[in-house]
Amino acid sequence: MSTVAADQSPAAPSPGPAPSAVEAALAGLPRVVDLLAARAEEHDRDATFPYQGIEAVHEAGLLTLTVGARYGGPGGTLADTVQVLAQLGRGDASVAVVTAFTLLQHAEQARTSGWPTAGYRRLLTESRRGPALVNTLRAEPGSREGEPPATVARRDGEAWLLTGRKTYCTGAEALAWMAVTARTDEPVPRTGTFLVRGESEGLEVDPTWDQLGLRASASHDVVLDKVRVPAELALGLNPPGGSGKGAAASAAAAVPAAELARAWHDLALSAVAVGVARSAQDWLVRFLHQRTPANLTEPLGSLPRYRSALGEIEAQLIGAEELVHGLAARVDRAEPEAVARTGPAHLLATRAATAAVQQAVSLTGNPGLSRRHPLERYLRDVLSSRVHLAPDEAVLEAAGRAALERGARH
Repeated sequence: MSTVAADQSPAAPSPGPAPSAVEAALAGLPRVVDLLAARAEEHDRDATFPYQGIEAVHEAGLLTLTVGARYGGPGGTLADTVQVLAQLGRGDASVAVVTAFTLLQHAEQARTSGWPTAGYRRLLTESRRGPALVNTLRAEPGSREGEPPATVARRDGEAWLLTGRKTYCTGAEALAWMAVTARTDEPVPRTGTFLVRGESEGLEVDPTWDQLGLRASASHDVVLDKVRVPAELALGLNPPGGSGKGAAASAAAAVPAAELARAWHDLALSAVAVGVARSAQDWLVRFLHQRTPANLTEPLGSLPRYRSALGEIEAQLIGAEELVHGLAARVDRAEPEAVARTGPAHLLATRAATAAVQQAVSLTGNPGLSRRHPLERYLRDVLSSRVHLAPDEAVLEAAGRAALERGARH
């Protein structure tokens, strides 16, 4: 048997590979979630924007998780994104949805390079200095699916002037950049996306958001009055009747860019809702361990009826998580079938999360509805998450139409 000489020491083990930027960011998640949870009730009560929470997300490297590797970013995938958002949803749903839209913007840029190089470089520079939130502003008061935007862009020399109103603009008061959809006032109008600085002259945030839940998300209206946008920051304005290079490239891809963007949106927002429901379940478990009614000698958690009901919640959330995380990995592999399923998946995951929280409230009775406890906030947040979901009828009609088309081919 060999021995080590007295004046020798065994070689120190070689260090393992350094953690990737994604792994480093994910490692900081638990601390961030705790920080968010500590302030969530205050921001919900006062409907104040969670600046400190967003700062914590930024400092952990989570706000730029999906910046592409070619831009020097971590290159986080959709699977990484839903993991992050599910955890942030456990801390503060408002912070999670604000974070989601910024992550979606960076991810789309990584896939399509839609932003001009100079504009995106500016965004990344701002992101190194502090939180730089971004969102796409599409919704308009009274707008219908498929209609061109009412927001108008009028040419003014080497720039465009934007006039209109956008609604449900998540994070409105804190956005560094807004990607605003608008149509031109040309004889044959074109529709495009205009990159607007949040501090632009002529831009005003109208504090209209006073919803039941997600109260700290600042999803206010944004009013634009001749907001000047340089011509190079107008995206997707193809010649009338033309498809443009970007559209041709998308058509040639296995999965068109617009469908991938929708899939990311569907699963990212699903993850937030499921995260909220998990927090509700955590609170319920503590309640069942601690609550002993006067007519019992043991806590409620000892009763089969409550254990069975808790098991029902657990089953619902397991199903939602497996659906969201499983599809996310498949979307990362650009599987067309997976991309096509994310709309119904969003609907099912949100329904499961809502049902789980509602059942938790039902099991706890009056305490679950008390403002002294967070369960009623979880209920309001998960109900309000529907603002990010397409109408049930539209999702189900599209799924039914697809099923009929498949049947006709066989």
